[in-house]
Amino acid sequence: MQAQIKKKDTYREGFDTLFALRNELMRVILSFQSDLTREDFNAIPFVNANGYHCKTIAYSIWHIFRIEDIVAHTLIDGTEQVFFSGGYQQRIHSPIITTGNELVKYQIADFSRQLDLEELYSYISEVKESTEKIINGLSYDMLKMKISEERKAHLKSLNVVSNDENAIWLIDYWCGKDIRGLIQMPFSRHWIMHIEASLRIKDKIGPAVL
Repeated sequence: MQAQIKKKDTYREGFDTLFALRNELMRVILSFQSDLTREDFNAIPFVNANGYHCKTIAYSIWHIFRIEDIVAHTLIDGTEQVFFSGGYQQRIHSPIITTGNELVKYQIADFSRQLDLEELYSYISEVKESTEKIINGLSYDMLKMKISEERKAHLKSLNVVSNDENAIWLIDYWCGKDIRGLIQMPFSRHWIMHIEASLRIKDKIGPAVL
């Protein structure tokens, strides 16, 4: 995918490769619904670890798709986030509107327990679909565009990225990339990292729930 989207004659094939990867990863996320109990989504067995597996599965799902929603709609497309247009803060019962980067250790578990998982899954499906529609609408030349200062300022005004040192760096990180770079991180590699971590959590708690 990374090689394909670098070339004008193959970038559309790159989108197809990306969507195939995302569909495969989404099947893993959807499998958690049938394979795990509600308590499993809140479990934090690696709470003191360094790495993406020190979170919960519920948090990881939230985090993947809040970032995607923010980047796809606010930064790339200049449209309202699904989170706001769909009234998802109330529907999911989330105490925050941010990416969650500012939460640590048992704050993550406490946050996870508050979420309505059914509504969270509705949210992620809607975000995935809308992101792919935005990507499909991109021309090759648009992939080389960087995020404008106006959109960066608008993102800051929404307060969807915490001012905490664990989160605030995200704004400069995203806005330092071109759209091709954003496709390679929030829309693909970011999924892989957090889903792999969720599978590690699932494997760790598995024997205890059998």
